[in-house]
Amino acid sequence: MSEYATVNPATGERIAEFTEATDAEIAATLDAADAAYRSWRTVPVAERAEVLRAIGALWRKRSDELAPILALEMGKPVKQGAGEIALCANIFDYYADRGADFLADQELESIGGISALVRTEPIGTLLGIMPWNYPFYQVARFAAPNLMLGNTIVLKHAPNCPQSALAIAELFAEAGLPEGAYTNIFATHAQVADIIADPRVPGVSVTGSERAGSAVGEIAGRNLKKFVLELGGSDPFIVLDAVNLDRTVKAALGNRVLNGGQMCTASKRFIVVDDVYDDFLAGFSAAMGAVTPADPSEPSTFLGPLSSTAAVDLLTEQVRDAVDKGATVEVGGQPIERPGAWFQPTVLTGVTPGMRAYREELFGPVAVVYRVSSEQEAVELANETPYGLAGSVYTDDDEQGQRVADALEVGMAWVNGTSRSEAPWPFGGVKRSGVGRELGVLGFNEFANKKLIGTRQRR
Repeated sequence: MSEYATVNPATGERIAEFTEATDAEIAATLDAADAAYRSWRTVPVAERAEVLRAIGALWRKRSDELAPILALEMGKPVKQGAGEIALCANIFDYYADRGADFLADQELESIGGISALVRTEPIGTLLGIMPWNYPFYQVARFAAPNLMLGNTIVLKHAPNCPQSALAIAELFAEAGLPEGAYTNIFATHAQVADIIADPRVPGVSVTGSERAGSAVGEIAGRNLKKFVLELGGSDPFIVLDAVNLDRTVKAALGNRVLNGGQMCTASKRFIVVDDVYDDFLAGFSAAMGAVTPADPSEPSTFLGPLSSTAAVDLLTEQVRDAVDKGATVEVGGQPIERPGAWFQPTVLTGVTPGMRAYREELFGPVAVVYRVSSEQEAVELANETPYGLAGSVYTDDDEQGQRVADALEVGMAWVNGTSRSEAPWPFGGVKRSGVGRELGVLGFNEFANKKLIGTRQRR
């Protein structure tokens, strides 16, 4: 039985299965990708930009066809799927518009009669290893800058998103991307290790679990390959005053439940000062309890199933561990007894360091609410995690907001807002949340050769 299969998480039905690649197919893919790189890197920047614009246009044109694939394969509500697709189109447009600027030579100071510049060049064929929670967006933010730069891509997608993976490859080809410039592969773990070690592949980008990132980083490091890792998060959501509390509760709900709560940048730990705590907890628990999971193919659905029954099992274990050790379930707390992968929106309090929920990422609609006595205690608790992806602070005091944002040990801090992704803004974290950045100019330069060219003036 192949690992690559579509299993509808709303029903548990196994819809389709796809054959894993043979070693010969992998070898042919790398040959084609390397050959495509030799020509794609020489295509004029304006022509590469036009291909990216065509890809962006197709994302928009096909939105109604593509969003249901996300609902079918990982349970994303179709309205949220349409939002993901729109973001993909924006990312391709952004790099098409800004690629020439990012590739422009950077003049340096002349010294000793030598003029100098830095030229930005591609480095070759890259391997992308992508997750299931944003099957289109995660690929877009990796593929768009690197295709604009002149690199080519071999893409290994999550095993439960094979139809999403094929849809991306078909869309890119229809837009005019040359054969071999982007290739989807249904590869095994052993084949992935061999691809990373291949001398024609100078870099690998992974979005996924901490375990996956550690494994890929070890192989890449052993083979002296550049890598970017975007891994897990346990993002804090700090509430420091009661001003606009209804708005704050609404933001907390949306960021915890969006995409089934299956976002690395979702707020997972809600840290609230004493004088706001009771009102926030009551409002937030009521809001979470009012959310009814429903069919993700329906336009009105806000929360669908989790991605798989395995995801439900893990979340159940984490919640049960907390409760067995003294935590309180304010609302929810159980899987939903029906076919598929369903879990109740859940709020926990009384979570302490000896519980799994204190240290582990909760990848689903489960929130932990903490009471603290001060801004300082809130920051200390927020930073008491192995992760450092994003964090939010809600306060009516602008100076306090900036002060707390500065103190958070994260790659992305938000004042009176929750984490969001936009093409110009760099995305990434610190600590065990990963290495490197995606999007913006920083993402463009991750897999670029910044070549210094010095020229001595002729006398």
